[in-house]
Amino acid sequence: MKARPWAVLLLALVLGGCREEAAPARSAPSRDLALLTSLPLALGEGFTLDAPSHPLMDELERVFSVRLVDGPEQLRAGGLLLAVQPQALTAERLVALDRWVRRGGRLLLLADPRFVWESSRPLGDKARPPFAYQDTGLLGHWGLTLARGEDGPVLRQLGGMEVVTGSPGSLEAAEGSRCEVESAGLVARCAIGRGMAVVVADADLVQMGVPGGLDGPTEGNYQAVAVELGRLAAR
Repeated sequence: MKARPWAVLLLALVLGGCREEAAPARSAPSRDLALLTSLPLALGEGFTLDAPSHPLMDELERVFSVRLVDGPEQLRAGGLLLAVQPQALTAERLVALDRWVRRGGRLLLLADPRFVWESSRPLGDKARPPFAYQDTGLLGHWGLTLARGEDGPVLRQLGGMEVVTGSPGSLEAAEGSRCEVESAGLVARCAIGRGMAVVVADADLVQMGVPGGLDGPTEGNYQAVAVELGRLAAR
């Protein structure tokens, strides 16, 4: 498998042996996409370049230059962020993320209240994806509530396409909020200051058909995520 440039750079930094000449020459897509996630979408749970490429990463890298981030302090003003079942953020980071969106940032957040993908990491491992999205007030600040929904798999609509969700949650917008909920509570689109946040109440949809994920037809799942990001990028 051909290693991705960002993966080579990331692994080299961790090992303390990064060299500029090691990066392969390749023209990257022009649109920058920051990725914040607890899922092994980039290097796999074993943190190895030998892991097979994740189909979501393959789809995203066709149109975006993907950049891994740890928190909002690494985001670019007015940029685009995909957050997939992220670990709980500190209060300071939540404030920073809210401020980033309000100043023109565009966020696609996959927040699953019942994440059913099986991790090989032991219980208690801080790197293990959380079983439920750990909302410490951000969604409520935007006028949203997230609750557990029905058992899956369940067909829903995302990006104008039919997707297979795991056990999707249900989003509800408070009266007076600037959020519109659609697709039976799966998706909420919120105007936040000068920015935009699209919240999807399922993260299992990015793990359909991969080892450890759920079985089911996945045609459209990864494309739907890319379509939603493309719409946000065009705003």
